[in-house]
Amino acid sequence: MTDALDGFTGDTFTHDGHTRDLYRTGSGPAVIVVAEIPGITPRVADFGRRVADIGCTATLPSLFGTPGRAPSPTYAMGSLARACISREFATLAAGRTSPVTAWLRALARHEHERCGGPGVGAVGMCLTGGFALAMMVEETVLAPVLSQPSLPFPFGKRLKRDLGISDADLVRVKQRVDAGIGVLGLRFSDDRLCPAERFDRLRDELGEGFVAVEINSSKGNQNGLKQTAHSVLTEDLVDTPGHPTRAALDQVLDLFRRRLLA
Repeated sequence: MTDALDGFTGDTFTHDGHTRDLYRTGSGPAVIVVAEIPGITPRVADFGRRVADIGCTATLPSLFGTPGRAPSPTYAMGSLARACISREFATLAAGRTSPVTAWLRALARHEHERCGGPGVGAVGMCLTGGFALAMMVEETVLAPVLSQPSLPFPFGKRLKRDLGISDADLVRVKQRVDAGIGVLGLRFSDDRLCPAERFDRLRDELGEGFVAVEINSSKGNQNGLKQTAHSVLTEDLVDTPGHPTRAALDQVLDLFRRRLLA
């Protein structure tokens, strides 16, 4: 285990013949933190520590990449290429739930049994961003967060509005929203990987059950964010009180406090 994962305990979880590594820190109700490309970077681990600091167990499954390794363009492209050819990730298919979410739902049940509390939280990022939505089919998921959900990759008008889940799963998600389980979404305004049309679709489908945090990253924005800003909670986080990315982080943590710790 690398220094970036100091304070985490390594483990594995098996479901339906698939065994994957995972890393935990903290105690209390679980929050499943599903890392973005290229994998569990030091910044993703830092986010897990913030989750643990409020009194939750941060559980970080490793779906791709080398846990703890710092990001680089070459590393990111390698992880992305492997994800694109994997049958576990529906990168270009409209109206389809990525198969790996079945494993994540089982992990949510397992972590709920292990950690207790009223349920679990789920955070997806970038390529995994929409997985938190698909995980809502699992009853134990009470606090889903979609950070810059980028699947399916938004090539064309139809895919820009696609949510990366099947019609049947969307029906179940809407039932859970009607029952009071809201969805929090985060994106930068000029993020081409997570287009505005995708959040518009979430508003259309979920109504007031979807809370959108859209941070201005347009040219010349007052917060000095680059137009290519993408990772709200990790690589592009400016951890300064009053900055909109810090406010977004605080809103995520407050959601976990209200849903899992109150």
